[in-house]
Amino acid sequence: MNIIVKLEETALFILGIYLFRFLSFEWWWFFVLILAPDLSMLGYILGNKSGAFFYNVFHHKGFAVLCYILGSYFISEDLQLAGIILFSHSAMDRIFGYGLKYEKGFRYTHLGEIGK
Repeated sequence: MNIIVKLEETALFILGIYLFRFLSFEWWWFFVLILAPDLSMLGYILGNKSGAFFYNVFHHKGFAVLCYILGSYFISEDLQLAGIILFSHSAMDRIFGYGLKYEKGFRYTHLGEIGK
């Protein structure tokens, strides 16, 4: 993967950490929850199509930003936290080359095939 994309995603991950500092949660919450979006992989139990759908919903930055904006509008730190975690996790995944999934299978992402 292109080094520029990795640098961009690293900057976005740092932005997530920066935004987290404005919430009243203890820092250990960030480290405990950062891998929580990967629970969406359980959708693959129902097949590739369902797995890709659930994985992509919880790894889409647009959904993460929407959660954060709604949390800011409704003054809900829990919703802001969800948005920050989803956003940061998605950036972290893309740093390591894991992108949004195609229905073809878990290995096939918008960033290329995993494991090649």
